[in-house]
Amino acid sequence: MLTLALLGVFLTGLFAGTHCAGMCGGIVTALSISSKTPNRPALAHLLAYNLGRISSYTVAGILIGALGAGGLVLGPGQPFQQALYIATNLMLIALGLYLAGIWHGIVYLERIGSILWRRIQPLTRSLLPVRSISQALMLGGLWGWLPCGLVYTMLINAFAWADPWRGGLIMFAFGLGTLPNLLLLGYFAGQLRPWLQRRAVRLTAGLLVISFGVIGLLRTSDLASAHGFGLFCVTPTHNH
Repeated sequence: MLTLALLGVFLTGLFAGTHCAGMCGGIVTALSISSKTPNRPALAHLLAYNLGRISSYTVAGILIGALGAGGLVLGPGQPFQQALYIATNLMLIALGLYLAGIWHGIVYLERIGSILWRRIQPLTRSLLPVRSISQALMLGGLWGWLPCGLVYTMLINAFAWADPWRGGLIMFAFGLGTLPNLLLLGYFAGQLRPWLQRRAVRLTAGLLVISFGVIGLLRTSDLASAHGFGLFCVTPTHNH
C-alpha cells in the first residue's frame, strides 16, 4: 500500500505542473539568466538545482514524519491518524480548486511559510550568479523552502504517516513528480509556461487532483480496519 501512496503523490506532483509554472517558472528563468549559458543552462545545472530542491523536500518529510510519530505516541492512535488523513484529502481538494482557478484559499497557507522564507531568501543572493555545480546544488536546496501550498499539502500527508522514513519517501516521490515539468521549464520556459497556464489545462489538472482528494475521503471508513489506507495515505494503526 505504500507503493500506491507513493504513486499518488508522484502523480500529484506531475499533474500540478500548472502550479509549478506559475510558482517556480520565474525562478527557473532567473536561474537560467544567471547561469553561464543564459539562453539554455547546462543540463548539469538544472539537475543540480532540482536535486537540491528534492533533497530539501525529503529532509522536510523526514522531520515532519518524526513529528507525526511523536503525536501518535502522545495521543490515541487511530483517531489521530484518521483526522490527519481527512485533513490531507481536504487539502488535496483545496489544492485542486486552486489549480483550477476556482478558489485561492490555499494562498493563505503560503503566507505562513513566507515567514521562514524571508530568513532564507537573503542566503540565495550569495550564490548568484551560478558558476558551478555546487552553487547550483546549494541554491536548489534553498529553493526547496520556498512557500508553496502544493508542498505544504504533501507535508501534511507526510505528517499523517507518523513515520520519519515514510514521510521522507512521500516527499521524495512528490519531488520526482515535479521534476519533469521543472526540467522542461528550464529549457522551454518561453513555449511551455504559457501552455501550462491555459485555462483548460489548469482546469483539467485541478479536477484530477480534486478527484484524488474525493476518492480518499470516500475511503475514510477503511481506517476502521487494522490498517488505514486510501489513495494518498496509508497509516498502520499502532498498538500501545
